[in-house]
Amino acid sequence: MAVGGFDNPNNGDPNKDYPGAITFYVLVTCIIAAMGGLIFGYDIGISGGVTSMAPFLQKFFPSVYRKEALDESTNQYCKFDSVKLTMFTSSLYLAALVASFVASWVTKKLGRKISMFIGGLVFLAGAIINAAAQNIAMLIIGRIFLGIGVGFANQAVPLYLSEMAPYKLRGSLNVVFQLCITIGILIANVVNYLTSKMEGGYGWRVSLGGAAVPALFIVVSSLFLPNTPNSMLEKNQPEKARAMLKRIRGVSDKEIEAEFKDILAASEASKAVKHPWRNIKNRQYRPQLIMSILIPFFQQFTGINVIMFYAPQLFKTIGFGDNASLLSALITGGINVLATIVSIYGTNKWGRRFLFLEGGIQMFTFQVLVTVFIGWKFGVSGDVTDLPKWYAGLVVFFICVYVAAFAWSWGPLGWLVPSEIFPLEIRSAAQSITVSVNMFFTFIVAQLFLTMLCHMKFGLFIFFAFFVLLMTLFVYFFLPETKNIPIEEMTCVWKSHWFWRRFMPEDRPQI
Repeated sequence: MAVGGFDNPNNGDPNKDYPGAITFYVLVTCIIAAMGGLIFGYDIGISGGVTSMAPFLQKFFPSVYRKEALDESTNQYCKFDSVKLTMFTSSLYLAALVASFVASWVTKKLGRKISMFIGGLVFLAGAIINAAAQNIAMLIIGRIFLGIGVGFANQAVPLYLSEMAPYKLRGSLNVVFQLCITIGILIANVVNYLTSKMEGGYGWRVSLGGAAVPALFIVVSSLFLPNTPNSMLEKNQPEKARAMLKRIRGVSDKEIEAEFKDILAASEASKAVKHPWRNIKNRQYRPQLIMSILIPFFQQFTGINVIMFYAPQLFKTIGFGDNASLLSALITGGINVLATIVSIYGTNKWGRRFLFLEGGIQMFTFQVLVTVFIGWKFGVSGDVTDLPKWYAGLVVFFICVYVAAFAWSWGPLGWLVPSEIFPLEIRSAAQSITVSVNMFFTFIVAQLFLTMLCHMKFGLFIFFAFFVLLMTLFVYFFLPETKNIPIEEMTCVWKSHWFWRRFMPEDRPQI
């Protein structure tokens, strides 16, 4: 038996084969839905660039501006250490955390597409407020609106994709959500690079207001997206659900019968559960509950958002100039997009576990190298007068290889795996936990990173490398492979796992 894998494939029915292939209709709807990731990605990329623009800092954070631009004696590690500055970035994620609990109810009762619509609408309002901001209060209020939008979108989109996609292509289509996040980050980096050159000091308003474009797209497109068959059944629409399943699978009534019966059985079990938040604590759901907490926790403690939030400040800290730091962030954003495309192919070809493990080893290796090189030049004092071009280029290369590893492993799989392992009766509640844990630790990392950089110096990268090592071991021992398992048959992976089988009742029906 392979550790973390199957030892008895006949326990449950992991080999059940539903007919149907990828149809043009389901491809288009999944791609459009996945573009909900654009708003999350754009925000991740835009905030770091804006907070490196001098006019923005002068207007809202003059003390940081003076420390960064005027005080040449300041330790390089501590130039951006400001509670107010990090609150600007991290307030969004606190709002998303709270919103995800409301979004859980909306997603279950009203459907996945309604959650996407609400998310896009509220995000649009936040973008307008931020672009018109006159003081820090307006900035924070705008960020809170953006956070509510992200909470709703991140709750609905992964579930939508997992339920619409044919099970053999569920991984690839779900990874498109992460691809859209990375595209959003790249677009934000391009916008920041261009607006930083605008005269008059208004470039930051264009950057922040640009978030309205993907938000408007989500609002409009969600009006035309169909509900998933699972969502239709939750709303007591069995005939519509059957017709939708037939359309998205592209097969006959007879051929969809087996899959429809399984979805219907899952829906009936879901309706029998009146209190999913209470039931999710039951012993039989222990594996899914633990995964819904630990996977998003580990995803944030890879340290990736340190790079994506604060890439311009980070590159300025290690000696790059203003434009060079934004350009370097643009490069890492491009690598992020390209590497995510690898995951679209690899999730169904090589499996989730392989990508998790390979990505973890690669991230750990290059985080250690970044630590060594930054420590070598900056030491603990943070004082440096001259950085050779070869050195700066090598550090950027190390960071790019690290970003690539995340982009084809923990980036997409951190959203994919939780969305596909939950039975329907607890699916919305469990996804809400995944989103809220993700947002909570995103908030913690965003809020504390610049202070930690100031105090831990180059050792901060070792801090994250430790968690990468820990999460890689966790995946090796405790995460079963979910490739090619129908979403309503996922119970089999826990019943077949060397550790999790003890939590699964022998007489529990497959739903």
